[in-house]
Amino acid sequence: MKIMSTSKLAKEKVQKIQAGFSAFAETHEVTDLIRKEIKSMGLDVIEEKTEHGSWFIPKKRA
Repeated sequence: MKIMSTSKLAKEKVQKIQAGFSAFAETHEVTDLIRKEIKSMGLDVIEEKTEHGSWFIPKKRA
């Protein structure tokens, strides 16, 4: 079983968002890291919270 660090997982999801794709985070830790990264990069993103996690949807699609 491959174990991935949460920071690496968050960075990969932010790269997807930058490319114009949506990303989903299931844990609060990854969600917080994605929020911080999005804020520091100034990305324009919609966050939709569900009972299972958060969707991050870029306003500008690919």
